[in-house]
This record gives sequence, C-alpha cells and structure tokens, in this order.
Amino acid sequence: MSELTYALGIVAPYYNLVLVVICIYLFYKLLNTTPSTKQAFPWKIIYVAFLIYVLEELLTILRSVQILNIPIHINGFFELGIIVLFIYTILKQKEISKI
Repeated sequence: MSELTYALGIVAPYYNLVLVVICIYLFYKLLNTTPSTKQAFPWKIIYVAFLIYVLEELLTILRSVQILNIPIHINGFFELGIIVLFIYTILKQKEISKI
C-alpha cells in the first residue's frame, strides 16, 4: 500500500464525521419543515439509518485510536441494518405513492 492510501485510510473516518455534522444540520432543517411537505417521503426512517451510520463511524474511530477493541465484522451488521432500512423506505414510498 502506498503512503497516500495509508494516510487517506487513517484520515477518512474523521472526514466522514465532518460530513455527518453537515448532514445532521440538513436533517434538522428538513424535519423542521411544515408537515405537508415532509409527509411525501418517510424521512424519519432515512434519519434512523443515518444515525446507525454515525454510530458505525464513531466505533470505527474509537477502534482506530484503540479505545475500543471490537471485531471489524461488527460493521457488517450496521451496514445490513442500514440497507434493510433503505429497502423498507423504498417499499414504504411505493405504498404511499399508490394512495
């Protein structure tokens, strides 16, 4: 592995946390809109999936600084939960669109 890819691998979780802060602000603005505009899509389910992602990133950073000693395959369970929530959201949106 080159030094650049190694450096990016170390710093990437921290960049992800900066993007998380931006996304939390955007979700805050979205969920504080009027109820008629946010009922068109199940945003709260997407927000839960996003919170799972935040938890996964925090655990990744805690593992990289060796505060936590958990196996790396735990991330797969978080990702599975995120995918399941996205699929549920798509099916829920399909159901809402039929009405």
